Amino acid sequence: MFRLQGSKVLAVDMTGDAVKAKNGSMVAYDGQMAFKKLTGGGEGLRGMVTRRLTGEQMTVMEVRGQGTCWFADRASEINLVRLQGDKLYVESSNLLATDAGLRTGTTFTGLRGASQGNGLFTTTVEGSGQAAIMSDGPAVVLRVSAQYPLIVDPGAYIAHQGNLRQTFQSGVTFRTFLGEGGGDAFQIRFEGDGLVYVQPSERNTIAGDV
Repeated sequence: MFRLQGSKVLAVDMTGDAVKAKNGSMVAYDGQMAFKKLTGGGEGLRGMVTRRLTGEQMTVMEVRGQGTCWFADRASEINLVRLQGDKLYVESSNLLATDAGLRTGTTFTGLRGASQGNGLFTTTVEGSGQAAIMSDGPAVVLRVSAQYPLIVDPGAYIAHQGNLRQTFQSGVTFRTFLGEGGGDAFQIRFEGDGLVYVQPSERNTIAGDV
């Protein structure tokens, strides 16, 4: 159903089924398609309220029909993730599209720094099917094992899946080692067994100099 055309365009072939995608991300389609805007981007009232409280913006549309739709967003690199009854945690700005059968929602991930509560909640995608996530530059998938925990700069974090524990460490960033750090900085620490997706470019974050 999902396939990449190059690294920056997602093609979705549909035979009467549906896909949920970031609003405004469709660049072309053929065949017969129907479009519907979905409010909130999460499952039910809780998802809508959570996003309103956190200020997290995620507008989603449902596309249903016969034919092919092509999706892209600001020339971002696209990565396909196949879920088999498990759960994917992904920053809402990095989620491009999911099978309509996958459930989306929000989860509380902990306090990230001391200011403004940015990113307190992460989007979740669970079930069986495919999801397309975006990155600024080609994403790297890193394995976390019991012997090797992983420390990630929050500006480079995209998503993770598996049996992972996520905690936040404050006071030190990678830039601190270069004498460029300061403020209420933090890192994300992953322990357990799973995969973490990171991008080779740091987004701007609110909670300190990262």
